[in-house]
Order: sequence, then structure tokens, then C-alpha cells
Amino acid sequence: MANTLISIVTMLAALGPGSEPSAPCNESIRQQDLKADLYFLAGDAFQGRLTGTAGNNLAAEFIASRFERLGLKRVGSDVSYFQPFLLSTATLGPSNKLEVTRDDVTLRFRAGQDFVPLPFSPSAEVRNSLAFAGFGISDPERGHDDYRNVDVRDKIVLVLAHEPGENDLKSPFDGLVMSEASTPLRKVMTAQEKGAVGILIVSDVHNHPEPENFEALAHGLWPEKPPRILQYTLQDWAERVRIPAAMISTGLARTLLRGAKSSFEAVARSSERPQNGSNGMIEGARITLATDVSRHVVPDRNVVAALEGCDPKLKDEWVVISCHLDHNGADGDLIYNGADDNGSGTVGLLEIAEAYALAAQQGHRPKRSVLFAAFDSEERGLLGAYAFVERPLMPLDRIVAVLNMDMIGRNEEVPVGGGSRFRGLAIQSAESNRNALNLLGHSYSPSLTRTIEQSIAPFGLTLKQDLDNNVSNLLRRSDHWPFLQRGVPAVFFHTGLHPDYHTPADRPEKIEYAKMERIVRLVHQASWDLAQQADRPRLEHETAPATSR
Repeated sequence: MANTLISIVTMLAALGPGSEPSAPCNESIRQQDLKADLYFLAGDAFQGRLTGTAGNNLAAEFIASRFERLGLKRVGSDVSYFQPFLLSTATLGPSNKLEVTRDDVTLRFRAGQDFVPLPFSPSAEVRNSLAFAGFGISDPERGHDDYRNVDVRDKIVLVLAHEPGENDLKSPFDGLVMSEASTPLRKVMTAQEKGAVGILIVSDVHNHPEPENFEALAHGLWPEKPPRILQYTLQDWAERVRIPAAMISTGLARTLLRGAKSSFEAVARSSERPQNGSNGMIEGARITLATDVSRHVVPDRNVVAALEGCDPKLKDEWVVISCHLDHNGADGDLIYNGADDNGSGTVGLLEIAEAYALAAQQGHRPKRSVLFAAFDSEERGLLGAYAFVERPLMPLDRIVAVLNMDMIGRNEEVPVGGGSRFRGLAIQSAESNRNALNLLGHSYSPSLTRTIEQSIAPFGLTLKQDLDNNVSNLLRRSDHWPFLQRGVPAVFFHTGLHPDYHTPADRPEKIEYAKMERIVRLVHQASWDLAQQADRPRLEHETAPATSR
């Protein structure tokens, strides 16, 4: 009787409004089911689902058990629902050294006060002359190559933090969004590729206030007591870094440039345009740099399952529906339940997976295959999603699109005096956003965005597209971002930040379940349309998205 009723609902839904037929079993996505799952997953028993904890492991097992109950295909390691990967943490040893020799005079600088090794640096020691390479970015496609006029082979290279034009709406990188090329790890890898034997990174003082207390910054990287939340990197990345890497104070940078024709500030400012910059050798200085860093490997895993498509040709192409399952754990009796962030996206993923499984039981399979992915360690730097693109379960060029859900359970609310975490966002009330849904990544693939726009009519939602070029950096703060960096069309569904974001007050009783039901149905519909349509979205990102807030 139940299956007959679902079939009738499915046929009626197929005759509903919208430019595309309704996805089969879309009506099976119900707010009461979302609520039941979220009260469980964001309950105190999971202790905030922090990476490396029993609560996080329990959440992964819960998701896998649901995939198994639905009869979805195992596509993980050893025919399982898990994709394992390795993280790396680090501890700082006592033998860190930085010396500058000029005119037979050696100055010795203090670790933790004048310089500090970066956590992904290996233990190594080098001694050689010093070269300056602007921001340390080589991106000829965007017309910027700090290494164009400087040979850093066998040299220690000094570079600036961040990127040129970071406050320029029309920056050739990602507009106001900090680009992947600006990350310290990418700068180290670029220097290594150019033949440098070591790298020093210093603040770009013409774009940011000079750090008042470098020692406090160093303690932030290497706290004396182990923090509640550890700092991780991907072990795959850590293994590739072979050269010692450190941050230095602006005072040390001025010492290194002593005797140069221009001041440190002038040299930094000129680096905005490398063709006019002061890149090259820093005469007379020889540097000894030693880093003492021990790495510790930590196992982690994503949870993955698949529904195979029915079309003989298109079933080798994939639509990925994703979320992240982790949050920020517990501090004593204070539990960061993470109901919205991102229990909401996780239970949404489970409901969409169930809709596909029910439809398959009735003989309705999509043409393309669908991957359901719950990434871990998003809060630690999108590491689960980065692990996926480093070792994808299928060729990345066979992924048609990624639909990522992260914080889809509340209304965006930016209060007066909300502080730095609301930077770049206009003051707005929750009531004003009761039907609003942010779509991030829309400017990277207009054809993917059009598919979503064509799917939205039955769900009564207003699709806001004004955050792709915003100093909030929200565009690069969820698991769609690693896919965009690898050329895969990907978008991020997000109802917005609110005062309970990343606090113990982010609890399941505050979720807007009726609205979340509509959002999850939209994502299901859009994924079905992408799996059915003959054409696939294209990545067409202009270097500087035109939208801003």
C-alpha cells in the first residue's frame, strides 16, 4: 500500500509546475524526517562531531548505516562506504634557527619572536643567499608572475603574504575573494617548483596593518599547550613540501633589506605589479635557516555512496551531492552541536539519497550516476573535499557538477555590531531572509546556475547571487571550493550566517524546518535535472566576478 501511494505521488509530481518534470519521489523529502534526523545527529551524544573524536566517528558510522539501509552502492575503499585519507599535525622542536650574515657579521634571530616555522614545514637546514619574489605567485594565465625576472634556484626566497590587488573589486585573481594562489602552502610549493631551497613569508604591510605583536602570532601557530582543536594539513600535501618554510616579522624583513635602494614598504608596494617591482637578489646577505618540525599522521575518512545511472553512455558521468559532517566539538560541558553548521546539510543529503533510492526501487533511475558525499574536516580547512580531489573516486572530468549544502537551516541574520565574522555582509534581519537562499559559485558556471534557476519555481525560494565577489570570503569557505580549483562546476547552497554561527547556541530547536524542506527538495530537483539533461554545465568563470555586496 505504501509503495502504491508513493508511486501515485510521484506521477502527480511529474505533472507539477516548472520547466522540467518533477524529480521522482521529491515529495518524500519531508520536514518531519529532517527534524528527526537533525535532533539525533546534532544531539549532545555526538559531542559536536569534532575531527578525530568518538562523536565524529559515530556520525560517520550513522551516515554509512543509512546509505547501507537504502541499498546504495559502496564506492569507497575495500568496497565500503568510506574514503579514507590521512591528516597531519605537527609539533615544534627546539632546534629552529635563523641567522643573517653580512660583511662578516652574523645576526642571530629568535624563534617565536622574530621568525616561526610554518606547521607544514619539514625539518631541514639550508644556507644560501636571499632573493625577493614579490608575492611569490606564478600565474601567467592571469598575467602575474613574480618569478618572471628573478632566478631563485638554490636560493632562499622572501615573499609577501596574501596577493596583489586584494582590495580591488576587479582583481585578476578572484576579485575580493582570496585566491588559492595566495595561501602559504601554495606559495611554498611554487617556490619549491622554481628551485628555491627555503622560503620566508612576511606580512604585506601596504595592504594590512603591521602585526603589533609577532610573538603573539607565533604563539597562535604554536601554542605552548596543545589546543582543544588541533591544526591539521593533508598528509599528501605535507609529504610534498621538502624545503624549510617560515614566517618572519616585519622588523626582520627590514633588517634583510638594509642597504637596499628602497624601503621594505616601498618594495612591498611595488610588488603589486611585478613588471615594475623590485624582485631579485638581496645583495650581501647570506641566510641560514633551520626548521625543527615533527609530523604526526592522523587517519580520517569521508562517507560516500552511489546510485548508478541507467543510460549506457551517460552513467559514466557523475553528479555529486555533498555536505560536511564535522563541527567544532565540545569544550567541557559546552557542546558546539552544529545543527545548522552542518547538521542541516548532512540530514539534507540523507533525505536526497533516500529519494533517489525510493525512485530506483520503482524503476526510476537517473541517466547519469549520482554520488552522495559527506566530507569530513571541512572546519579544519576543507580537508575532506581536498582529499577527494587529490585522490578522486572517479576522474574529475567525469563529474558534471557538484551541489554542496552547508548551513541550509536558518535565515541569514547580520546584526549591528556583529564583529569581524560578519565582515563584508550588510546588516539584515532574519525575517527579511525568510525565503532567501544564497547560491555561491554561480559566476563560475552560468550554465549550472541556469539549471538551478529553472528548477526553483515550485519551491517558493528567492535565489540570491551576490556573494561570489565579497570580502567575507564565503565563496572559498565550503567544500565546493576544491572542485572549482580543479575545473569542476560546483555551487554552494547556503542560507547565510547568523549570530549562533560557531557557538553552542547552534542547536536543532532553532532550525527553520519548513524552509529547509523546500531547499532540500530544490537541491534534489536540480541534481535530477543535471543527471537527465543532454548537455553538461561548463566552467566559464571570468577572472573577476561582477557581483558584490
